[in-house]
Amino acid sequence: MKTKIKYTDEPMGELSVVKDFVPPPDKLILKEENVKVTIALKKDSIDFFKREAKKHNTSYQKMIRQVIDWYASHYEKSA
Repeated sequence: MKTKIKYTDEPMGELSVVKDFVPPPDKLILKEENVKVTIALKKDSIDFFKREAKKHNTSYQKMIRQVIDWYASHYEKSA
């Protein structure tokens, strides 16, 4: 960041205290139970996820897992 911030001595308006909304560190560690499975998927599907994962610098397995989690969560609520 090359541009310097120029502070001025001007009124800031009405201020209010914001309640602390950040959880403590021990609540940030989300330990979920995972189960390893073997599944046969179409090559085109895997190629798609691998391409997208590379673009976003992440794991294709993580992306597939997230899609499945979203799907299950969506239909679990409507059941």
